[in-house]
Amino acid sequence: MEYHPEPVQQLILCCSCGIAIPPNPANMCENCIRNEVDITEGIPKQGTIHFCRNCGRYLQPPNYWLSCELESRELLALCVRKLRGLSKVRLIDAGFIWTEPHSRRIKVKLTIQKEVFANTILQQQFQVEFTVANQQCDDCDRVMAKNTWKAVVQVRQKVSHKRTFLYLEQLILKHRAFKNTTNIKEVRDGIDFYFAQRNHAIKMVEFFQAVVPVRSKSSERLISTDIRNNTSNYKFTYSVEIMPICREDLVCLPVKLARSLGNIHPLVLCHRVGNTVSILDPNTLDAAEIQSAAFWNNPFSPLMNSRELTEFYVLDVEPLGPTRGKLMLADVTVARASDLGTNDTTFLVRSHLGHLLNSGDHCLGYDLTTCNFNNDQFDQLDAGRIPDVVIVKKHYPGRRKKTKRRTWKLKTLTKEQDELVARKQDLKRIEQDYELFLRDLEEDPELRANINLYKADDARSVMTNGGTDMDETETDFPEVQLHELMNELDINDEPDEAMQ
Repeated sequence: MEYHPEPVQQLILCCSCGIAIPPNPANMCENCIRNEVDITEGIPKQGTIHFCRNCGRYLQPPNYWLSCELESRELLALCVRKLRGLSKVRLIDAGFIWTEPHSRRIKVKLTIQKEVFANTILQQQFQVEFTVANQQCDDCDRVMAKNTWKAVVQVRQKVSHKRTFLYLEQLILKHRAFKNTTNIKEVRDGIDFYFAQRNHAIKMVEFFQAVVPVRSKSSERLISTDIRNNTSNYKFTYSVEIMPICREDLVCLPVKLARSLGNIHPLVLCHRVGNTVSILDPNTLDAAEIQSAAFWNNPFSPLMNSRELTEFYVLDVEPLGPTRGKLMLADVTVARASDLGTNDTTFLVRSHLGHLLNSGDHCLGYDLTTCNFNNDQFDQLDAGRIPDVVIVKKHYPGRRKKTKRRTWKLKTLTKEQDELVARKQDLKRIEQDYELFLRDLEEDPELRANINLYKADDARSVMTNGGTDMDETETDFPEVQLHELMNELDINDEPDEAMQ
């Protein structure tokens, strides 16, 4: 058996200190290389990160605030990204060194590699200490500075319900028009929006002009003046008044305005409200648009609103054929729901809902036979052309009343309430208006297409239980489809204190 001696490793002397080392291209030992070359040069050993004590978020430059726990991966990534010079080396490992939570210090241990000589890679560990400095984020700054406003936008509508403001609130949320507000306060006839800058208030007024029919005026108040620098400090107030005509209102137009709108019959229904008001004659399907300027030049009030609707029972429907979009004329025989079983009073009326109504259905309308109007325009109408009943929409009796059964929900603005609004009778009325608004969204796909609907927290359980949460007779009720809903989580969006 042959003997093979183990190969002996050749050693060389370090050119700097003279100790024996394995050969390497630098001909130097590791300690001498570290003494000659510092691969951490250019990387700061100290830094500062900013923390908001109100919301518990850290600043990620330039202007994004990140929520993360101590010694979390998110905080470690934030610390590493603040170190300049890491792009010139290879980062091998990073981790936290434990410190007292109240010490306002965060220590990070880093391991890096870098090629220092030809084919010589040096690895080194070092520590970086970050000081946690307090800085208030923009969102908390707007909340804390609610009393230091520069301009206010006062939105008002003189009607007996809040359904217009409920719809307007959803438009504000969808388009994020509330982003620059310092405070939002709800008052009896509207909402006040406070801003730290005047141009933000002007943008808010322009937004209202684009989505609802309004008129606006502005005023200013001198707060202080500096005669040395010839400068003055003002507070600006913008008053925005929404047209007091709402969806489903019965309106009697002034004769001059009716003639200018294609000689439409003065007694019409408000069909839809956008930046203009769409009106419809339910007897002929004639439609027109009322501009804001035309209304404010000759303002008028609605004859009846949605709070005065009467429930009717449909006895017979005879379609007449003429259509306008989805609408169709029909002769409908109806009777008051309260008269069923007591008398035989019926009404034959013409309606624009021939595509929706069938015998046995219920509908809501205005009963003009029991009304006495104090309106000069209405008194000038030909009595033979005034219908007994104006049908407004289809009704679903026995509908669910608890919003928790819905598989969808809406977001709301965080608002301060005035003392008058906080009274019990007002809160009860607001809850009724909110429920009616939700029903309008379920019945009208075009109306809910303009706003964002979100999946409710218990949507999955309600859908998997089939119809256990509601009566079997509710299967024909209009519902919001699942594909129309959005997830509540907004990716890459900053959290907003004005939305909940």
